[in-house]
Amino acid sequence: MSVHLETITIDSTTAGELVRSILVNNPLVPGSLTGKRALVTGSSRGIGADTVSYFAAAGARVVVNYRNKEARALKLVTQIEDAGGSALAIGADLTDAASVATLFDTITTELGGLDILVMNASGGMESGMAENYAMQLNRDAQVALLAAALPVLAPGARVVFVTSHQAHFINSVETMPEYLPVALSKRAGEDALRDLIPQLEEKGIGFVVVSGDMIEGTITATLLQRANPGAIQARKEAAGRLYNVHEFAAEVALAAVEPIPTDHTRYVGDVSDFLEA
Repeated sequence: MSVHLETITIDSTTAGELVRSILVNNPLVPGSLTGKRALVTGSSRGIGADTVSYFAAAGARVVVNYRNKEARALKLVTQIEDAGGSALAIGADLTDAASVATLFDTITTELGGLDILVMNASGGMESGMAENYAMQLNRDAQVALLAAALPVLAPGARVVFVTSHQAHFINSVETMPEYLPVALSKRAGEDALRDLIPQLEEKGIGFVVVSGDMIEGTITATLLQRANPGAIQARKEAAGRLYNVHEFAAEVALAAVEPIPTDHTRYVGDVSDFLEA
């Protein structure tokens, strides 16, 4: 694992686009997270990048986490800093215990702890990975990540686990064959994390699951569309609309600060098809 605290120079137009996106879509009040510290796993792009940017724009000191896209993570750090925020990039393979330990050692040294942990990183549709990679990353690594984070999380902290309707409801509603390994492993990870809620509550730590429909513009949606042409359009017609990356990230950010639902689940997008099954 590598740790990078420096920044790089980027084109000002790119930074300007990020600032405009944050101003338009950020649901958090400026300054509302001043003094808070946040880690979003898998945050060098997509939903994670927008979420961590929203936190930073609200005043939090943030950690941009990545597995192997160092340049992309450093670029985001620079964008956040150019917009007036505070960020650092830390590379970590969440399936490697030593890498995760170093991640939290660095967070402790640089930030002194965490107030928000968003468990956004997931996978399982990538080519060339081990047969059980989805379960390793989406269940085993998530449980290990939370266990490693516990000593770092401050009283009153919030943990957010990001999943999909297709995974959350997989025990009652079938999904596309191409997505099945991911759905099963994400649900297994969610169940394992929910089992830890009593332990978290004893430490004054809140836990919420954010379950979203297919999100336009994500790598998962792109891979599903490639494997099953027409899948995105079919789901859009069934649901009425699909959230985009910016909109869904805003919901994830809100889940870190708003009251926790009684069932610890925040639904984003239509769920009628899943509940009626």
